[in-house]
Amino acid sequence: MITILGPTASGKTDIAVRLAKRIGGEIISADSRQVYRRMDIGTGKDLDDYVLPDGSTIPYHLINITEPGTKYNLFQYQRDFHKAYEEITGRGHYPILCGGTGLYIEAVLKDYQLSEVPVNQELRDRLKGKSLEELTDMLQMLKKRNGGVMHNKTDIDTSQRAIRAIEIELGSETYNSVTLQQNISSLIIGVSLSRELRRERISRRLRTRLEAGMVDEVKKLLDEGIKPDDLIYYGLEYKYLTQYVIGELTYDEMVKKLEIAIHQFAKRQMTWFRGMERRGLHIHWIERPKSDNELERTVEEIISLIDE
Repeated sequence: MITILGPTASGKTDIAVRLAKRIGGEIISADSRQVYRRMDIGTGKDLDDYVLPDGSTIPYHLINITEPGTKYNLFQYQRDFHKAYEEITGRGHYPILCGGTGLYIEAVLKDYQLSEVPVNQELRDRLKGKSLEELTDMLQMLKKRNGGVMHNKTDIDTSQRAIRAIEIELGSETYNSVTLQQNISSLIIGVSLSRELRRERISRRLRTRLEAGMVDEVKKLLDEGIKPDDLIYYGLEYKYLTQYVIGELTYDEMVKKLEIAIHQFAKRQMTWFRGMERRGLHIHWIERPKSDNELERTVEEIISLIDE
């Protein structure tokens, strides 16, 4: 398997799609929010990216597989990943894992041994009303006590997500029991770009998505009957856009807070990837291609690494 990872707006999908075309691959998404149907603009699915200039389409997996309002989790992802992986290899094709959710990527590369942690309503009632800062401190203490690596700030940008993280840390010792033997061998490619370019791309992409109707997307989800708190749970775009739609933020406040949050999120993604390296996963870092010609050279470089 080949894994292509990187922070948001780094151009991972472009590389994965061109590579898949060359080697007969299919892409498995490693994005914790692209699993949700009708959450398209805010999660950056950009499904047109899977269509090549010659009109051919690259198959993709684990996108649009569950309904918004639900809380898809790591246990489910690991199960669904293995199903997709077996289907792809069964067809004699090459699986390419591509995304920016470091926890999902690490869980399948290191074969985390997980059990599903049920809802603990008593715990949730007890924690309700605590601030995000208080919940984050509580989670950090639990992680330190348990030696846990299952959550970082990327996962806890809302109180609901922090409470779920605490629930998991308290609810199952097996979440902290991981096998260090990799059952799936993977060449890991990391896409890097300068801080300045990353910030410029994030800001430009945010403006493009707002112009493309990201606010209307959230309004439609709310009109379906999805609760605001459930959309806020997903964080980033859906947190701030929902707060704007329900009147908690002005438009300008929403845009400013969201832009800052996405920049912070990208920084935390890189922190997670560096942590993966410290935990024993070797990542071949490459610069983001700046043109189609550079993209083709990058694909050639990856193919040469496969052949080594």
